[in-house]
Amino acid sequence: MAGEKVNLAGAKETLLMTLYGKALESRMPHSLLGDRFADEAVRKIDYDFSRLKVDSNLGIGLAIRAKTLDVRVEEFLARNPDAIVLHLGCGLDTRIFRVDPPPGVDWFDVDYPEVIELRRKLYQPRDRYRLIASSVTEPDWLAEVPRNRPAIVVAEGLTPYLPAEEGFRLFSRLVIHLAGGDLIFDAYSGFGLKLLRLNPAIRATGAEVHWAIEDPRELELAVPKLRFIEDIPAYGPEHAARMGWSAQLFVRLWKYIPALRKIGRLLRYRF
Repeated sequence: MAGEKVNLAGAKETLLMTLYGKALESRMPHSLLGDRFADEAVRKIDYDFSRLKVDSNLGIGLAIRAKTLDVRVEEFLARNPDAIVLHLGCGLDTRIFRVDPPPGVDWFDVDYPEVIELRRKLYQPRDRYRLIASSVTEPDWLAEVPRNRPAIVVAEGLTPYLPAEEGFRLFSRLVIHLAGGDLIFDAYSGFGLKLLRLNPAIRATGAEVHWAIEDPRELELAVPKLRFIEDIPAYGPEHAARMGWSAQLFVRLWKYIPALRKIGRLLRYRF
C-alpha cells in the first residue's frame, strides 16, 4: 500500500525532521520518549527522510525537549484536570497521544491547513480533541478556543521561525483571550540561530529562522501580562551518556559556559 505523499517546503518541511528524530529515538534501546505513534507515522509517509540527515544525537536531543514539555503538560493537567491545552505549530507531533489527557481536558492542535490535513490522514480522532487549520499568526482562529478555564500553551520548534513582532503579537493575543495559565516554548539566542542555520535539515528544507531571545525578561516588557517562571536547560548531564562523544563534550561545556546555555533552552511563563 502506497504511503501518504508529503509536499511541504521551508519551515513546514522541518516538522518532518522533528517527527523522524523522535521516531529514531523511540527505536533505540531504553528510549526516553517511547513515541510509537511517531514511528508508526513515519512508516506511513512516502518521503525520503534521508535527505534531512537526522542522526541519533539530533533524535535524542529532540526526544529530550519533547519529554520535558510532556512532563510540564502532565504536571499542569494534574493540577487542572479541566484545563485547555493549546499546542501551537503542532506539526506531526503526537503529544496528545503520549500525554493521554484526562477526560475533562479540551486539547487544540493548531497548524497550517496542509499540515492539519496530513494529521487527519495519519492519526485517529479523539474525544475533546480539536484540530485548527490556520497559521498561528492569524488572529481569527482563537475564537474557537474557550476562554473561561486554565490553559497551558505549548510551542515546540515554533518561535525561531516567527519574526519577533509576530511572536509578540501572538503571545499578546493569547494572554488577552485566555483566562490564565502557563506558556512554555523553546527559545534561541542569536548565536543559537546561527547554529540552527547550519543544521543539515534546516539547510535541506530552506527554512529561515528569525526570532532570537537573549533575555527571557524581554518578553515581560513586550507582553506585560506574562511573568517569567522558569528557564529549563536543553540538556542535562544525565542525557550526555546516550550521545556520541562530540555531543557529550558539547553538553558538558554547555553546563559551564553561559553563552552556550543560552543557545537553546525552554522558557516557561505564567499569565
